Amino acid sequence: MAQYVVEMNRISKGFPGVQALDEVDFRASAGEVMALLGENGAGKSTLVKILSGVYIRDSGSIRIFGKEVKGDLTPTTAREAGIAIIHQELNMCPHLTVAENIFLGRERSKGAVLSNREMYAESKAILDKLKIRIDPDTVVGDLAVSKQQMVEIAKALSTDARILIMDEPTSALTSKEIEELFAIIRQLKAEGRSIIYISHRLEELRHIVDQVTIMRDGRFILESAFKDISMENIISNMVGREIKNKFPRVECSPGEMLLEVKNLSAGRMVRDVSFSLRAGEIVGVAGLMGAGRTEMTRALFGVDHKESGEIRLSGKPIAINKPMDAIREGIVLAPEDRKKDGLCTNLSVRENIALPNLDILCDRLSVVNRKKEAAMVEKATANLTIRMPNADVDAASLSGGNQQKVVVAKWLAGNSKVVVFDEPTRGIDVAAKVEIYNLMNQLKQQGIGVLFTSSEMPEVLGIADRVLVMCDGRITGELPIGEATQNKILELATRFENKLEGEREVQQA
Repeated sequence: MAQYVVEMNRISKGFPGVQALDEVDFRASAGEVMALLGENGAGKSTLVKILSGVYIRDSGSIRIFGKEVKGDLTPTTAREAGIAIIHQELNMCPHLTVAENIFLGRERSKGAVLSNREMYAESKAILDKLKIRIDPDTVVGDLAVSKQQMVEIAKALSTDARILIMDEPTSALTSKEIEELFAIIRQLKAEGRSIIYISHRLEELRHIVDQVTIMRDGRFILESAFKDISMENIISNMVGREIKNKFPRVECSPGEMLLEVKNLSAGRMVRDVSFSLRAGEIVGVAGLMGAGRTEMTRALFGVDHKESGEIRLSGKPIAINKPMDAIREGIVLAPEDRKKDGLCTNLSVRENIALPNLDILCDRLSVVNRKKEAAMVEKATANLTIRMPNADVDAASLSGGNQQKVVVAKWLAGNSKVVVFDEPTRGIDVAAKVEIYNLMNQLKQQGIGVLFTSSEMPEVLGIADRVLVMCDGRITGELPIGEATQNKILELATRFENKLEGEREVQQA
């Protein structure tokens, strides 16, 4: 085995009321991909933030390239030691060019004048080496998220990083873009660089991973060569128990027609969309990245302006021009970015649940009835089994799965009829995913209509009662779950792309 480039021994880190790491051991080798796995809240992010200098360890020792780190690592000393971290939430300046982002804080200059030509040339050399076809003069804000991710990797390599930490790098990528990323990772491995790879998409591991380290509840559980451990063992060690059914399904007969959407259009990404949803039914919306799924949910909820179309609830036409209209009618949205759009993370769980229900909780003088509020919060958190020390902790302190539950809890407290989830399990671990599926089943059993979008076809096939497929802003097909397969969904998801490709071939002939 190659030498250990990172050795972390008996690392501990505590925060007020929480022991995030408890004497954790971790190591990584040159020329290998080490997958760092665990549930949300297992301590993975805290560990890599200590390695990258964001957090200071309470105790324990660190060796980098065989040399013991004296004192505390800082972001600067970590970078100088050859460590770079690529965060899940990209850390780019969208108004600057690719070259300017790559050299931000390390600008090349001649005297007091920036040397844009030198930064352009160096950026192009790095991008060419990685076979990334991006012009260094392109403004980053004009790039797709996948390309921004490639720029982050190029930025890391511009510092001559030998240890790259990748945190959920594929969460917003299409299948083709994931393959491009994996090709770059294989190239970096061949150059002898060490990759620390954090992902909840366990199916990805077989393509690139050499070793796995598993954490649970802030503790080291095991390290193993990937070839020597089964996926079932990985999952059971992550969650501390065996998960026999990753996609629990509850069978029940759908009720009355609840939601009808006819000929909905909103901008370029939502074109003449029609579908229906019954009470006690889960409908999944599948499609490739850019198909218009998120935009459709935003138009339905009144976030984006609708150009045309009709929405009927329980047979009655309703007007939704803004989110408050949707909420008043009982249609609510758990958005894709729950931290940015679904929660006030600097407020407590109690305040998040109470905030959209003030009309219920306030008296005539607009004073909150604390007794009512306490009863509402207690019922909402108990019904959804939200795990937290108490309802007064900040929502930001909860795991991803529990944050998603808080988003839903605040809407259910107001007796909602239709719950729309946009990518409900993005960025959460396998056990938390099962909890979200159980939550959706619970809503279904209560007669609530559930509509959800997902980039993961096994998830759609495992949970939905019916599948809608989108491509190019349109619904290109509808499949009962008994007839739905990955191949059929993919065929419908590429219908317009294949048509356009065929037209190009005819034009070129």
